[in-house]
Amino acid sequence: MDQTHVVAISGSLRDHSFTRMTLQYALDGAADVGATTELIDLREYDLPPLNADYDEQGDSAAFVRKVDEADAVILATPVYHGSYSGVLKNALDYCGFDEFGHKTVGLLAVAGGSFPVTALDHLRSVCRSLNAWVLPHQAAIPRVSSKFDGDELTDDDLRDRIERLGRDTVQYANIEPEPSTFESDENVGADD
Repeated sequence: MDQTHVVAISGSLRDHSFTRMTLQYALDGAADVGATTELIDLREYDLPPLNADYDEQGDSAAFVRKVDEADAVILATPVYHGSYSGVLKNALDYCGFDEFGHKTVGLLAVAGGSFPVTALDHLRSVCRSLNAWVLPHQAAIPRVSSKFDGDELTDDDLRDRIERLGRDTVQYANIEPEPSTFESDENVGADD
C-alpha cells in the first residue's frame, strides 16, 4: 500500500496564526503514523472570490490539484461570528465532488472566545454535501491564546487530542464510505 498523503488547509490569513500553529500538531500526529503531510497556507494562493462563470481563476487550479491528490484532508479554521472563516469558504467553493467525494476529512477549529463547535458543525455540513467522509473525532480549542506560550501549545490534553486527529485522519484515510460494500444484500432471517 502506498504511503497516505494528508493535506491540511489553514483557513487563517494571520501572520501569527493560532490556527496554523495548532494545525501543525495534527500534521505531526499524521506523520507519526507514517503519512506524508503538506500544509496549504491560503496566504500563498491567489484565490479571488469564486465566480462560477470563469474557470481556473488565480491559483485555483494548483489549489484544487493539491486537494484532489490528497488521500485525506484536515480543515482548520478560526471561528469568526460563530462559523468558519470566509477565506476557507471561498477556497472550498473552488472544490467539488471530484476533490472531496469519498475522501476522509478531519476538522479543527480555534476560537478567541468560547464555543468553537458551531464552526465545526458548519464545516461538517459542507463536507458531507461534497460526499466526504468526516471523522467523528474533531478538535476544538476555545480561548486559544491562553493555551499557547509563544508558538508552543501548553495544554497536554489538547495537544494529544489534536495529534489524535492527525493519526485518525491517516487511520481512516482508506475507509470505504459506501454502505453497499460492507452490507449484505440479504437480510438473514428475514424469511421467518
